[in-house]
Amino acid sequence: MADTPGSAEPSLEEQIAAYQREFQDLDPQVEKVVSALSRLNRRMNVAYGRQTSELGISNAEWEVLKALVLAGHPYRLGPGELAKRLGLTPAAMTHRIDRMVAEGLVTRERDGSNRVRVIVGITEDGREKWLEAMRLASVFEEELLQDLSGEDRGKLGELLIRLLRRVETAQPDAGGRLRDLD
Repeated sequence: MADTPGSAEPSLEEQIAAYQREFQDLDPQVEKVVSALSRLNRRMNVAYGRQTSELGISNAEWEVLKALVLAGHPYRLGPGELAKRLGLTPAAMTHRIDRMVAEGLVTRERDGSNRVRVIVGITEDGREKWLEAMRLASVFEEELLQDLSGEDRGKLGELLIRLLRRVETAQPDAGGRLRDLD
């Protein structure tokens, strides 16, 4: 039985049973956790993509806006720093910035103190798109966790952070991407 009606993807139970059939050393509890996390991540990315699309921006553009907001006021970074924070090559970052400048989401200007350096800043329209995406995401995320008590949410958060720290320790370069997505 598939997880969703009309889905060609097998249920987690079917997937784990197939894996165990082909690889007898598999720990089904471990596979259940990592497969569920993987599917949850993929489905959440699709949901976020639908939300940003409604706003006329892509997830990739939202990532840039988020990085600028996280940099703090005045919401400006150099393209190299943006590329590093997003795990992109400089060429991919330049391509993304070009699109976003054309769409009025960010500005690109020469640094007044160093004319060689370029600075990318968020526009008012870009900040409004980011805020609206956050509002939509907040509703989605609250609905996602509605069946968990505050205590359960706290425990789940701590457990996921422990897993994240383990991956970050074992794979310190895993914050980037294996290849550019755009």
